[in-house]
Amino acid sequence: MRRRPVVTIDGPSGAGKTTASILLAERAGMVRIDTGAMYRAVALAARREGVSWDDGARLGDIARRIDLSFRAAGGSVRVLLGGEDVSEAIRTPEISMGASAVSAHGAVREALVAKQREMGKDGGVILEGRDTGTVVFPDAEAKFFLDAAVAVRALRRYREIGPEGGQRYEEVLSDAIRRDVQDSTREHSPLRVPDGAFYLDTTTLSVDEVVEALRRRLPGERT
Repeated sequence: MRRRPVVTIDGPSGAGKTTASILLAERAGMVRIDTGAMYRAVALAARREGVSWDDGARLGDIARRIDLSFRAAGGSVRVLLGGEDVSEAIRTPEISMGASAVSAHGAVREALVAKQREMGKDGGVILEGRDTGTVVFPDAEAKFFLDAAVAVRALRRYREIGPEGGQRYEEVLSDAIRRDVQDSTREHSPLRVPDGAFYLDTTTLSVDEVVEALRRRLPGERT
């Protein structure tokens, strides 16, 4: 039995998982694990090595051998790939789509799920992603699924990218719709609401409202 709970937060891109998981981890005194960043890191490593995002076997090898870690810094979490801070490099539109592509390969998912389970085996962690409550920790003590209207999710992403991102809102919306289809129809670990998860539509909610709704449902917290 784990001494501290495992908490999972799943949902599509732009639903508010990242911000909510960061703030919830701070308030609950838990460690946050961004599983999506791990897939992004594989996509980035593959691009740097000239490996196609369609080559499942070679991608699986990359996922098994890369040195990936997280480091807290000034209220945020930095992603380190082989000791290099790639927090910004993995957030480009290209790598976002690459993450969705590489995550469809069973060899990649098997390798990264093993890493994620090892990171969270003792509890006291909040895992953010798309299959954390269905595949990685289906026995998590608290499971959440955040969602929002796709137009709102795309707008959030568009504002996050900013003018320097070089994308029009319509392009971001198109990418969001395409990624939703990829994530929900892939053969391995498709995006879905985990059994027993608390479903929360964040379309009209503030960040504080989302975090408070999740906090109240953590094991040991008052409602």
